[in-house]
Amino acid sequence: MKKATYRYQRIRDLREDKDLTQQQIADYLNLYLNTYRRYETGQQTIPINLVKRLSAFYGVSIDYLTEIEEEIK
Repeated sequence: MKKATYRYQRIRDLREDKDLTQQQIADYLNLYLNTYRRYETGQQTIPINLVKRLSAFYGVSIDYLTEIEEEIK
């Protein structure tokens, strides 16, 4: 669970770095706010199609979001 928690920390940090709300990201992903909150808190696994969309949105690699890479390139 440690790796998954770290991944969720990264999506929260990226969102906060851009001064976006959870609601704004939920809207972008076409999700209910509660669903997105569960992803960000690690209560639910993020589907790969949403990981891909978040990767493109934030301009980071999927590997970064999934903790394979340590730094943003």
